[in-house]
Amino acid sequence: MVTFCFLVKDIEALKDDLMELKPTYFTGVPRVFERVYESATKAIEEVGPLRKKIFNFLYKHKLGWMKSGYKHSEASPFADLIAFRKVKARLGGRVRLITSGSAPLSTEVEEFLRVASCAFVLQGYGLTETCGLSAHCFPDEMSMMGTVGVPSVYTELRLEEVPEMGYYPLGETARGEVCVRGKTLFSGYHKNPDLTREAIRDGWFHTGDIGELQPNGILKIIDRKKNIFKLSQGEYIAVEYLEKTYCSAPIIEDIWVYGNSFESMLVAVVVPHKESAEKWASLNGQKGSLTELCTLQQLQNHILLELRSLAEKNKLRKFEFIKAVFLDPQPFDIERDLVTPTLKKKRGQLLKHYKVNCSVCVSRRKLCF
Repeated sequence: MVTFCFLVKDIEALKDDLMELKPTYFTGVPRVFERVYESATKAIEEVGPLRKKIFNFLYKHKLGWMKSGYKHSEASPFADLIAFRKVKARLGGRVRLITSGSAPLSTEVEEFLRVASCAFVLQGYGLTETCGLSAHCFPDEMSMMGTVGVPSVYTELRLEEVPEMGYYPLGETARGEVCVRGKTLFSGYHKNPDLTREAIRDGWFHTGDIGELQPNGILKIIDRKKNIFKLSQGEYIAVEYLEKTYCSAPIIEDIWVYGNSFESMLVAVVVPHKESAEKWASLNGQKGSLTELCTLQQLQNHILLELRSLAEKNKLRKFEFIKAVFLDPQPFDIERDLVTPTLKKKRGQLLKHYKVNCSVCVSRRKLCF
């Protein structure tokens, strides 16, 4: 078995590596699979209308049979041969299992991979402190789509209320902080008893993740307790959810949303998608590199309109709208210590970096955009 686990910035490099290595097991973070999904859907949009119509028909046909209980390999072999073998080829042609971790994978992307990749697609949940998986999904179980599955062997899970965020395990929908107990749990942080006492209470490890328990006992991760802040009007912001929502805009490669309790609005640093930004430039009579385009007020205004449109489409509250953006041509990377190896944003480092590197921010002693 060939395993392929990586971080990627360039979708073309990703495609070339997959074609060369031909992995049978493909594991990565959600952003990697989002790039695969974006590449595949872009290719579908570029084919003729008849071929696109056939692909969509076969997609719905296979999805329908999978939801009826058929395994992905038996749902529609004809569709796999006619429509999905090219998607499979983009992943190297031999992938049998795809697993995603470190953050929730969107249902839209997971559904596409389950249907079109011709492979098992699973999500799992675990932390370093739990020594691996605490929950996992099962192959070909469509009811687990968009979730992290059920507790692993020797693991107990429970939800604890988070009143400031409005999450209650005994509410109409069971939501709260995910707590873990079991034989795989760590004994404590090395030479840090205070942090150990804070994290482990009554034998339960408090993960800091917010989970939702489905009626069938399946766990879904919906938020992060530590990544919330309060605006000056007293409203709490679940920033990871907003970033996931706003990042679905085609012109946005990545986004960091910022706010604090001294301000009433949100601002953001946006990394534009290179091809989409260049396409916008050609349609609007602009020229230059991505770095030069990022200095244009017109592009900033265009991206703000895109963000506003997404916010309205997803019925976000007014205080969750982005009021100003700063465009950075460089992606958030490990080299600048802005993200972890699993691409989770280091929010403290991001705040420090952009305050230091923006001269106006330095003069005003706060984020100016």
